[in-house]
Amino acid sequence: MSALRPFLAEQPPLPRIAMWPAYRWLVVGTVCVGAFLGQLDASIAGLVLPTLQQVFAAPIDSVEWVSIAYLLTLAALVVPLGRLADLLGRKMLYSWGFVVFIAGSALCGVAPTLAWLITFRVVQAVGAAMLQANSVAIITAAVPRRALGRAIGVQGAAQAVGLSIGPSVGGLLIDTLGWQWVFFIAVPVGIAGTALARVVLPCTTREAAAEVASEPERFDWLGAALLGPAVSALLLAMTLGNTWGWTSPMLILTVGVAVACMATFWVAERRSASPLIDPGLLRVRAFSLGLFAGLLSYAVLFGALFLMPFFLERILGQSAAQTGLLLTPIPIALGVLAPVAGTLADRIGPAPPTVAGMASAAVALAALALMPDLTLPATVGLLALLGVGLGLFTPPNNAAVMGSAPANRLGVAGGILNMARSLGTSLGVAATGAVLTIRLATRLGAQAARTLDAPPVTLLPAFHETLLFLAALAIVAGLLSTLRAQSE
Repeated sequence: MSALRPFLAEQPPLPRIAMWPAYRWLVVGTVCVGAFLGQLDASIAGLVLPTLQQVFAAPIDSVEWVSIAYLLTLAALVVPLGRLADLLGRKMLYSWGFVVFIAGSALCGVAPTLAWLITFRVVQAVGAAMLQANSVAIITAAVPRRALGRAIGVQGAAQAVGLSIGPSVGGLLIDTLGWQWVFFIAVPVGIAGTALARVVLPCTTREAAAEVASEPERFDWLGAALLGPAVSALLLAMTLGNTWGWTSPMLILTVGVAVACMATFWVAERRSASPLIDPGLLRVRAFSLGLFAGLLSYAVLFGALFLMPFFLERILGQSAAQTGLLLTPIPIALGVLAPVAGTLADRIGPAPPTVAGMASAAVALAALALMPDLTLPATVGLLALLGVGLGLFTPPNNAAVMGSAPANRLGVAGGILNMARSLGTSLGVAATGAVLTIRLATRLGAQAARTLDAPPVTLLPAFHETLLFLAALAIVAGLLSTLRAQSE
């Protein structure tokens, strides 16, 4: 253990940097590198799925695990790693997160088979969880309360930029250099982030946290061991339900494992002196409703980002590069509307923009599904409307969730919010893939292993029905926002 101490110890920032008057904004900028990288990878990975389906000659429910394995690992680890950061140091875990992410990205690029690619995506996701678990906490510690909203807004803008340029960059890389480069591109960005984290970020050690703690807290190993399997089993059931059969013993067993792990997890959390997730926090109605609405909104966003490349390439005949460009209106509109929505929520409250945002998203998805002979410009316009809706919803909803948490639980609330985002992303990809597979099988009268096996006349109605499913999720999120407003 003593040999590892130099690698685990936090080093202070360079004195000349720490003394700079705008030092806190350098800290925010360093965190933005991780935020940008995470969203860049998420958007590129979704775009490459149709190409991987052809390269590895794999079915839909296998290829989608390139995204699901990453998102599932992220959702399972973000809260435990956030807790470890409190105990071991946020700077240390954040810096090593870049290193792990770089290693996973490089390994993904040289993966010889789909199975190895999925395995290396798990490694990549561990690094991403180390980054995301610490980002908001590092910003909160470095920036005064009067500037915190602006700082988190800057971080959100960095995420939007990563999400915006990811499809176009990814499509260009796929068409010119090959699919491997959608993973190699993260290496230089990660190296820059690692260097910045080491010389810029302040130390955030356990000793510093102990100054405000009445007694040393311990890591909840039991809670961490139960949370991951609960989430994994749930997503496994959703993803493979059509393959196994929705009434098959395997599906029933998997769902039973998910329920048993989650129930045991909550029993353990109630008894733990230092729980990963405080059960009392979820009994706050405004918090829990906003959390679930946010989860559904991310399911809508990433479900659409998973589905639309197949639609644009298989139905409209677009190339990977063209598809990437056509998807950019979603994150661009989201990024432009996010600060506007935050300002609007400050003035009139979170209910109007969140409800209007989810209504706009539902209208966009329903129009994509129901409008006959949809032209390419109309498709792009509706994708932009989807981004507008999500941009109107996300900042006010997040502010309402964090505002409903007690002051002594803001760190826990931030961790849960991050986990809900990852879980919603995973559920969106899994549920969208499952619904598409089910509708294709229903219309073909047999299991469709790949979208390539389905003629356009059959594929198009299945896409439309899946889009309506996503519209329904947006409507439910809007209704939950209305209920949350009534409870405030």
